[in-house]
Amino acid sequence: MTHLMIDRNLMLSRRRLLAGAGAGALIALASRPAAAVMRVDITQGNVQPMPIALPDFLAGAPTESEIAHNLTAVISSNLQRSGLFAPINPQAFTEKITNSDAVPRFADWRVINAQALVTGRITKQGDGRLKAEFRLWDVFAGQQLDGKQYFTTPDNWRRIAHIISDAIYETLTGEKGYFDSRIVFVDETGPKDRRVKRLAIMDQDGAGVRYLTRGDDLVLTPRFNPTTQEITYMSYGQGDPRVYLLNIETGQREIVGNFPGMTFAPRFSPDGQRVIMSLQQGANANLFVMDLRSKATTRLTDTPAIDTAPCYSPDSSRICFESDRGGTQQIYVMAANGGPAQRISFGEGHHSTPVWSPRGDYIAFTGQARGQFSIGILKPDGSGERVLTEGFHNEGPTFAPNGRVLMYFSDPGRGPSLYTIDITGRNQLKVPTPSLASDPAWSPLLS
Repeated sequence: MTHLMIDRNLMLSRRRLLAGAGAGALIALASRPAAAVMRVDITQGNVQPMPIALPDFLAGAPTESEIAHNLTAVISSNLQRSGLFAPINPQAFTEKITNSDAVPRFADWRVINAQALVTGRITKQGDGRLKAEFRLWDVFAGQQLDGKQYFTTPDNWRRIAHIISDAIYETLTGEKGYFDSRIVFVDETGPKDRRVKRLAIMDQDGAGVRYLTRGDDLVLTPRFNPTTQEITYMSYGQGDPRVYLLNIETGQREIVGNFPGMTFAPRFSPDGQRVIMSLQQGANANLFVMDLRSKATTRLTDTPAIDTAPCYSPDSSRICFESDRGGTQQIYVMAANGGPAQRISFGEGHHSTPVWSPRGDYIAFTGQARGQFSIGILKPDGSGERVLTEGFHNEGPTFAPNGRVLMYFSDPGRGPSLYTIDITGRNQLKVPTPSLASDPAWSPLLS
């Protein structure tokens, strides 16, 4: 359980500026008309990263200086890894920030080409909590764009860094951030023929890894519930594969059922009340939906083909899935309650593992053609198909909560690793993990 608290007395929240004044309050100064607000256009394929200055947060006492420095470093790393921001080397700073509430000397920051500036402070409260506050400044306009404060336990400082990163990202791009989120993945150790696979969870930047299973059984394809900190996953113990529900916070585990022939774990519906899955029956496989409360199962397809890997649209009205009903693996879309299905993938080769963006605008897929595996996207009507990255074995895309970044795993032969890439096909980055890693699943935002 996280221990994040926002100051209710000052009416501050993650997405709302303080409207009134108070002692020590962060007050949003008058801002320019919306059309003139400094923005990073993230819809273009070739984004010039915005130069941003992030002096170390001030510390209320020497004992908080390390946390202040580390918090600033995490914010800087998040923004840089997004590919949209270019943190300026602190050695270039000419103004030393000594009061995070004071208006900066904007001329000093313009001279080093900083377009945005972040100032902040960490102070320990009398009750032991940590207060983190920040201001975001538009350097060329000479005005404050955002300002918030948060209270939490000292050991939760990294979470605050992610939340502040999201606030900066949202103000400067107009899009929701994705830093305050987590990744569940399969941690892989040992030789290739005796690989130990454990479920693990970490922050989206690779920090804070902890293990959810011990590695006694083979685990595959974890999937996040969009509404709670709960996942489904497959486990191969004795006999048929079992599907489990696991509460990440409490560790409570529940068996959904035994499903012979299942190759992918179910995915949740957007409201978290149902799971959709593929079940093999003889030589074919069909799609089913299960109500998690009653365990009642409804059949959605009835074909002699292999229909698998279903995923809901964000509004629950449709599903995408892969099927070989046309002779090769391709992606289809149909109504969530069944009925006629429309093929939407017509690019070269096979298309599989479709996953719908949280924004609803794209479906990501794994492609296979000419001996290469690719990660790509296309629109739900089949238009705009684009390959984002190709490799020897790329697979398993999962969207960030804002739908602007994908994570996947790639195995060039030495074992799998996790990577991210944005939906414009740029800024491909390896995600640090303790060992080999596969099957990532991106959580919704934590708050």
